[in-house]
Amino acid sequence: MFLAAAPAAETPPHTGGLLLLIDGTAGLLTVAGLGIALLLFLIIKVRLQPFVALLAVSIAVGLAAGLSVTELFGTVQKSDAVSLIESGMGGILGHVAIIIGLGTMLGAILEVSGGAEALSARLLTLFGERRAPLAMGLTGLIFGIPVFFDVGIFVLAPIVYAAAKRSGKSILLYCMPLLAGLSMTHAFLPPHPGPVAAAGLLDVDLGWVILMGVVCGIPAVLAAWAYAAWIGHRVFVPVPQDMLEAAEEAKAAVLAEQRANRAAAGKGSAGTGSAGKGGAGKGGAGGTGADGAGDQAGSGAVEAPVPVGMVLAIIGTPLLLILCATFSSIAFDPSTGRSVVEFFGHPFVALTIALLLAYYLLGLRRGWSRKSLETVSTASLKPVGNILLVVGAGGVFGAVLKGSGVAQALADAFDSAGLPVIVLAWLISLVLRVAQGSATVAIVTTAGIVSPLLADGDYSQAHLALVIMAISAGSIFASHVNDGGFWMVAKYFGISERDTLKSWTVLESVLSVVGFVMAALLSLVI
Repeated sequence: MFLAAAPAAETPPHTGGLLLLIDGTAGLLTVAGLGIALLLFLIIKVRLQPFVALLAVSIAVGLAAGLSVTELFGTVQKSDAVSLIESGMGGILGHVAIIIGLGTMLGAILEVSGGAEALSARLLTLFGERRAPLAMGLTGLIFGIPVFFDVGIFVLAPIVYAAAKRSGKSILLYCMPLLAGLSMTHAFLPPHPGPVAAAGLLDVDLGWVILMGVVCGIPAVLAAWAYAAWIGHRVFVPVPQDMLEAAEEAKAAVLAEQRANRAAAGKGSAGTGSAGKGGAGKGGAGGTGADGAGDQAGSGAVEAPVPVGMVLAIIGTPLLLILCATFSSIAFDPSTGRSVVEFFGHPFVALTIALLLAYYLLGLRRGWSRKSLETVSTASLKPVGNILLVVGAGGVFGAVLKGSGVAQALADAFDSAGLPVIVLAWLISLVLRVAQGSATVAIVTTAGIVSPLLADGDYSQAHLALVIMAISAGSIFASHVNDGGFWMVAKYFGISERDTLKSWTVLESVLSVVGFVMAALLSLVI
């Protein structure tokens, strides 16, 4: 869908900064160009933390575009002045933080309980040795929904090592399909931070994001699996022995701990069984003598494997509830029944329900103590702080671009190029991703830039969700040496830098291009 012609930009709403030297739209475009260049310089060359870089650039852009200190920061005294920095940060995090927090805790419970191992083992049994790469791909696709990309690698890598060692074939044949599934879900589907942040910035219902993420992501991951099979048969990479040995040692340690716990539980029951209430204490057969999550997860995962159906039900519950709420708002008139469906389908409620299900079915029901659940949940939130700060700073950047008039000037400039907004969204996100490496930074920055392109158009929620898919697709293009994910893949699976470029970098590009093509084609009819 092509953008309608926009009227010429009016006089900028602010004066000062660079606008005193370069007047009108030219000055605003100069501010935008210098701001993006400064952002890339600070992240790539100075190695400044992305949150600090985004915040600093937001302030610099605001001042250069003529915003006053009061407009940027508000006032010390209570007044009606609205701080762009506070409103930008609070506006996006009010929506995103709860979803990311709940999703992270859900993923941690599934991970520690052994849900990933149970799922992959069942798929390997179901598909057999010959189709093990497909089983790895499906494992990554399903388990990637509730867990972050790097967590998925950490949890599932030992299964890849075992499958590759058993077959004697290149580890690329097994790890690349797994990585494709993890990457697709991380880029296209909530509750991952990228699509959730973009949905918040562009005010799009998460149900539409999930639906379009599936529609665009499935063809993309199928194409990536095809490339993984091709490269896996042409580049041989042996299983890294140090990683294999570490996985085997960890498994042996868990088994030894299980036996020790079981022996201690048996002695406790025998020694105190006739002494009254003490025989049913924490050291009994429930296996909850240690409050630490490791003891609970270790004994639970080994003694009682998690049923695969239970894992799928927990993962599918929030997705189903959110989709039902989305379509009830379209298919039904306002009523009590529709309100009930929309209540349970709100992302906050749906993810809370799924988390409580996981707490009970994977934790309490299998012998975990309440303190273990608290420990696992709290520990899982520690890495989330950086993600939330980067997303929030992206919201600040978008608010400053919009409040200063820079965003509208960019919109007018892009509009004159005559390209569809969905193409521009993909290209901007792609350039930012390749230049600085962070997918999250690429997404939040691009969403802030394209937001005014969408503000004046009569776009449906479905079409806006497709624009988010284009932004997300651009944010994963050509992962290379400036991306932490590149080095994680290379080191975890023992792949040389050259072979990582041949396999992982191209795989990410395939996901990006096919995902974007699907979004662009659908945008012609939606």
